[in-house]
Amino acid sequence: MRKGCADLPLHSGKAPPWLFERMVKLSESIVELIVLEHGTEVFLRRLSDPFWFQSLGCVLGFDWHSSGVTTTVCGALKVALGRIGGEVGLFGAGGKGRSALRTPEELREIGERTGAPVEKLIDVSRLTAKVDSSLVQDGYQLYHHALFFDREGRWCVVQQGMNPEAGYARRYHWLGEGLGSFVEEPHSGISADRVHRRIRLNLTDVEAGRTRKGILELLRSGDLLKEAERVRRLRLPPRHYIDPSDLDIRNLERTFRALESSIDGLEDLLRIRGVGPKTLRALALVSEIVYGAPPSFRDPARYSYAHGGKDGHPYPVRRDVYDLTLETLKKAIAKAKIGEREKVEAIRRLSRILDD
Repeated sequence: MRKGCADLPLHSGKAPPWLFERMVKLSESIVELIVLEHGTEVFLRRLSDPFWFQSLGCVLGFDWHSSGVTTTVCGALKVALGRIGGEVGLFGAGGKGRSALRTPEELREIGERTGAPVEKLIDVSRLTAKVDSSLVQDGYQLYHHALFFDREGRWCVVQQGMNPEAGYARRYHWLGEGLGSFVEEPHSGISADRVHRRIRLNLTDVEAGRTRKGILELLRSGDLLKEAERVRRLRLPPRHYIDPSDLDIRNLERTFRALESSIDGLEDLLRIRGVGPKTLRALALVSEIVYGAPPSFRDPARYSYAHGGKDGHPYPVRRDVYDLTLETLKKAIAKAKIGEREKVEAIRRLSRILDD
């Protein structure tokens, strides 16, 4: 199992309908392209990475750092998979508040409709929520829980708790791949510098028995601290604006220069009416989400430069650029499905240009 967490400032507000629908459509294209190129297991693996998830939220045009990115991105993915899940073999259940409580019911509905192995997933849903809310208590009360899975039963959980006093939310990421036991390896998802201060173990929990024994063994062996140190951790500031310290400026400048010098080699994309430098920049950042390696996602705020952000940072969402991105991806995917990969290869080249 791989797992990480992200600390995000609590902010109010939600995506307006015009933006949310675009987020859903772009989510559809990104999911389709990742599954087409890499398979469902890679999508789930990426979703379990807090840095990739944050980068995805930025490229979709939501706030680059607020707590709402978790619920909104999961919501957009769930709607997108409701439309294309049968085709790509991926499904989503759960959500915020009451929707989180309905996760087992939604899983059964999906199982009846698709034949997916959901009984084990119902257990996964309950256990992951219990580990992050009861087994390891860190002051964050869970209010969002979403489970994404494929037909083979591979899964990823993204859930979030809030601490109003601290003014922060904490997002937890789980991946079923490599999971041995929920009891004997309850990866805390808390950074090592906070383990001693923040973890309070509930040894009188109703799970007791094997769970209590597993916790005590972990504490004696020191494995809990070792696992905490391996957790991928992201913490974002409470301010809205993007500060130079939030970005790798050299990397951002290199992105823009690389595209300017490589436009001549992207004829397949330039033939699409309206596509110019701004759209190529957006497509390049989307391409990194699909094809990029983990080091690309250490700088999530950079992906806000694809289409802009809901709250106007680094600039208001450019609807015209967003719509051209959607149109270009839709055409490329449609062509690739019938064996004509020229446009998809052009999009892939964009990510390679940024890596050069």
